[in-house]
Amino acid sequence: MLIVSLINTRRYSILLVLVILFSLGSCKHEPEEMNTNVIPNPNDSIINGVSCDPDSVYFQNDVFPILISGCAKSGCHDAASAEEDVILTSFQSIINTGEIVPGDPSESKLYEAITENDPEKRMPPPPNAPLTTEQILIIRKWIEQGAKNNYCTSECDTNNFRFQTAIRPMINTNCKGCHNAIQASGGIRLDDYNSVKAVAENGKLIATIKHDPGYSPMPKGGNKLSDCKITQVRKWIADGAPDN
Repeated sequence: MLIVSLINTRRYSILLVLVILFSLGSCKHEPEEMNTNVIPNPNDSIINGVSCDPDSVYFQNDVFPILISGCAKSGCHDAASAEEDVILTSFQSIINTGEIVPGDPSESKLYEAITENDPEKRMPPPPNAPLTTEQILIIRKWIEQGAKNNYCTSECDTNNFRFQTAIRPMINTNCKGCHNAIQASGGIRLDDYNSVKAVAENGKLIATIKHDPGYSPMPKGGNKLSDCKITQVRKWIADGAPDN
């Protein structure tokens, strides 16, 4: 009996040691190795908005509205048409298919197209009007500054709702490219005061920029106008939509 008891005691001791070792092993965690070599691609995400610097050009504020209105439309460079395999409906598609070389406008296919002297190669093509000198300089400066996917928060004054200083520049940047005498999308023109006033008075202008149900949201394919800009339009209309 003594021998059996010693054997059982020895077995118990061995079992206890194994249990303790297992428990210690199961509670031990190797620290996770942090990957410090991952460098985010600045072209993949929007750089957070900052106060607008007058010496900087911002993609979301300045460049994208020009391309959406003047180029990324049906029959040209929207996703469905993709003329010459160029799609200008998003930052990444502009960078890729527009063959943008950050820092070098002269080597960027998009810039070459908007400054082309040959009408058959120019973008936008005739009979569409070319981009204005000011718009071309905006795109050039954006590329020179690194072609970033950035935006800024501007100081928008809702008390400034005059047609010449607030409404007209907004329309020219965001709407005129699709709503003019040559291409009046939806039968709507917005290339002169009387045309804009007519759409303002019938309620379509404010309804479309507010994205009201039953109306096609505008700018089509672009970013919704800020609340401040919508308020400027609403106040201008409420004031009788004067031409001043």
